[in-house]
Amino acid sequence: MVAHRAAVSRRARERRRREDRVHGQNGGRRLDADRLGRELGERATLVQFSTAFCAPCRATRRVLDEVAGMVPGVVHVEIDAEKHLDLVRDLEVESTPTVLVLDASGRVVRRAAGQPRRVDVIAALGEAVG
Repeated sequence: MVAHRAAVSRRARERRRREDRVHGQNGGRRLDADRLGRELGERATLVQFSTAFCAPCRATRRVLDEVAGMVPGVVHVEIDAEKHLDLVRDLEVESTPTVLVLDASGRVVRRAAGQPRRVDVIAALGEAVG
């Protein structure tokens, strides 16, 4: 019973940590154009996992498009999570929107679950291109 509560509590803490903010590396994983279905940005790539009826996904799309338009060499790639379940499982995407910030080589440098703030996306890009 105590072990079960500890495991549930640990999972809840981890989920809260991931939600609504951009946080650290995703195990140094790399994604390439073949997996994304689109070329990576010259300097960085903003990858968004979305679903059709996700209202925060639409707002996230606007933020990421805006930031990608402000920074030369950065592209925004939106992936329909329902059509790419293998990638969703591999990257442990648990909710939409989920945003990954990739550096020029495709290495995941930041990750956010939930709708990110523009300032957080810009800060994460600074790490990816810096």
